[in-house]
Amino acid sequence: MTTHDTAASLVRRLWHYCNVLRDDGLSYPDYVEQLTYLLFLKMADEQKAGSVPVEFGWQSFIDLEPAEMHRHYADVLAALGDHGGTLGLIFRNAKNKIRDPAKLRLLVVDLIGQTQWSGVSADVKGDAYEGLLEKNARDTKSGAGQYFTPRPLIDAIVKCVEPSPGEVICDPACGTAGFLLAAHDYIRSQHVKLSAAKREHLRTRALRGVELVPEVARLATMNLLLHGVSGDTDDQLPITVADSLMAPPAEQVDVVLTNPPFGVKSSITYSSRERRSSGATDDLTIVRPDFWIETSNKQLNFLQHIVSLLKPGGRAAVVLPDNVLFEAGGAAAIRRRLMESCDLHTILRLPTGLFYAQGVKCNVLFFDKLGTKTPSDGQCWIYDLRLDNRFTLKARPIQAVDLEEFVELYLPSRRAARSTSMASPRWRAFTHQEILSSKTCRFDLQWDDGMPAPPAASVSHLDKIAAQISADLERALGHIARVATPR
Repeated sequence: MTTHDTAASLVRRLWHYCNVLRDDGLSYPDYVEQLTYLLFLKMADEQKAGSVPVEFGWQSFIDLEPAEMHRHYADVLAALGDHGGTLGLIFRNAKNKIRDPAKLRLLVVDLIGQTQWSGVSADVKGDAYEGLLEKNARDTKSGAGQYFTPRPLIDAIVKCVEPSPGEVICDPACGTAGFLLAAHDYIRSQHVKLSAAKREHLRTRALRGVELVPEVARLATMNLLLHGVSGDTDDQLPITVADSLMAPPAEQVDVVLTNPPFGVKSSITYSSRERRSSGATDDLTIVRPDFWIETSNKQLNFLQHIVSLLKPGGRAAVVLPDNVLFEAGGAAAIRRRLMESCDLHTILRLPTGLFYAQGVKCNVLFFDKLGTKTPSDGQCWIYDLRLDNRFTLKARPIQAVDLEEFVELYLPSRRAARSTSMASPRWRAFTHQEILSSKTCRFDLQWDDGMPAPPAASVSHLDKIAAQISADLERALGHIARVATPR
């Protein structure tokens, strides 16, 4: 059996556990959370590492009767939440939401307790847990999908950015840590013979995520832990529960990979300077002296934060909605400053149907932070994945094959070799001077008349629509004629 098959089998088993919890009336996010607590306790018990105090460990409640187990489990969650380190991240504010003591005992004794999790490789456990999170994300009613970027898209982005051993990779809006794990897997697959020091760096220091929602941060922490990523001390913890935008970054990183939260407006405005006032401080204004423009637009503030977060020469790939590319005012000023301080070399236009928010059109901006204040005089290449593509979360989810051409044209490690001879109706280059010369510095650049026509499939699709409209009109005209004819 392959690793993929084993992981798929484990996903089915985990999902079976979740069905037990769902029968108890729990929501998707709630039962994934409860499963996280129980899995952590079971694996900590198998490892005998002493991370969980004996009085709160797995063995402390597995032999109890249902009612007593139910009470003790609640006490365990409350006690472990007061600890620091990984325990605190996993269990902070944890509550027992399993109402039926019999269901809890079934999970502990007959399901989770029947598997030796230490005998399952980190790759299989990690892939299985990530598969569980993906299933959870597909439940659009719960809104869980807002934390989940499709793995094929993440993998394509990581292949293009090429994180390397020894680099620090950050996601300032990490959700369940999909970007960080893809970077981890990429480094391991491309650099099989890592030194002991580089392996330790990858395990404890290479990945840094910030997540605002504590419940999601615990899922991210567990996700990383199951893939073998953890910190031995508090300063090495890979996930921080915080608002990334509240303060300038304490240190800069080599790579930023992120999909900031959707939604344009925030109740907080981020300003580059203190406001003069005669009275109380404005609690809804945060001073960020490293920001260029004052705005309450979340995506624009994340974009400014990411530039601050990058070291000179650092690389970023950021998922941003269409409005960031064309809005006037502060957005235009930020785009211009981005072009002046970074080399914006690639934009991937994404179609709708990839995320839980229906109808949202997004893009991936790829840029490198310049080491000097001299603007790059290069080119920005745009790949239009929207051309003749229709995706949905369930019936037609995006696959790796859908992004193969983009990755091939991107030319990781060989961007300088890009040329206009790379024939594709989706692929076009614009000079930075073309972008900077426009008044609003728009990034939603349009193909000109010389571009190849869209693939024939698009024309066929339009022909079908036209034929349907024509038939509808004929039926309507016939109905009008019958009504108008005297009887």
